[in-house]
Amino acid sequence: MPLLRTPLFDWHHSHGGRIVEFGGWEMPVQYTSIVEEHHAVRKAVGLFDISHMGRLSFCGPGALSLLSELLTCRVDNLVDGQIRYGLVCNEAGGILDDVLVNRIDALTYGLVVNASNRLKILGWISQHGGIILSRSGQTELTIEDQTGDTSMIAVQGPQAVTLVNSITHVDLSSLRYYTGRTIAIDGIPAFVSRTGYTGEDGFEIIIPNASANSLWQSLLTSGQSLGIKPCGLGCRDTLRLEAAMPLYGHELSENVDPLTAGLGFAVKLDKPAFLGRDALSKIPQQPNRPVRVGLKLASRRIAREHSELFTGDTRLGEVTSGTFSPTLEQSIAMAYIAATHATPGTAIEVDIRGKREAAEVVSLPFYKKGDRYI
Repeated sequence: MPLLRTPLFDWHHSHGGRIVEFGGWEMPVQYTSIVEEHHAVRKAVGLFDISHMGRLSFCGPGALSLLSELLTCRVDNLVDGQIRYGLVCNEAGGILDDVLVNRIDALTYGLVVNASNRLKILGWISQHGGIILSRSGQTELTIEDQTGDTSMIAVQGPQAVTLVNSITHVDLSSLRYYTGRTIAIDGIPAFVSRTGYTGEDGFEIIIPNASANSLWQSLLTSGQSLGIKPCGLGCRDTLRLEAAMPLYGHELSENVDPLTAGLGFAVKLDKPAFLGRDALSKIPQQPNRPVRVGLKLASRRIAREHSELFTGDTRLGEVTSGTFSPTLEQSIAMAYIAATHATPGTAIEVDIRGKREAAEVVSLPFYKKGDRYI
């Protein structure tokens, strides 16, 4: 299958973006350096093309019933404009994807899914949707994959509010975290949400493809005085790792359940039946299940994915993501580790290419807006 391109691909290519394959798309991993772009987001404002993310629309009386049974989080108590983090699980409790669901109105909902999982989630809905709707008695529903018709741009950093206000001519300062609203940008309808994947304040803007390049350029032009930088997927990864946000294919997979992943806040076992609920309800009783933890390394070496963790000859687990943190100037990692050694302050060793490196278990996140924890 040929790789997909966002409407901003030509801009990325002509402005020095280093293009890589990601989730079936050709995407920029960086323009200048990952560290420079990372610091721009932490200190000023960064601009990301995230149009590769899947955007699905559910419209009709059956939308609520379907989403309530597909997702681990509650959907029935969302109000207009509210956004919630949730997961789609299989019957065994394994994670098919982590998603954002938003309520537009009583009959209309949106779902943002990971690029690499879009087709899988559409297949899952096709497989289970008819059964769920028949059971609920609410069969009227239209599902649209809007990924190919719209673009999604993220504006992240301390100057994000100032920049987006200047472009939209709407005061979005009062828009609460994990809420969104439809506005007009130069007469074009756009959905603006106050969410993000960097640990900083910011917005994500969904707009028709025809307006993507003009919006992108307007944000860059207006953001020059604020220190804006176009940013690639490379710093998006270092930023989310500092903020301890899990990434599908690393911390999350069909072999990991959301409770073990530390995402119990997004799993409402007390709500009516949802796919995977029976399996998930039994997980808290399982003894000695692994725990997702943070690690800081004594050296500057990077603990890559699958690096094994030890104490003496005893294997404790393995790293899921690792990097050298530009903000903290410290080598950090997330890992799944045996519960017996998951207490912060516990000394362990990381095997990096056959050499053991000293490390310490630390609390997550490594970084929270305005704070540095290690």
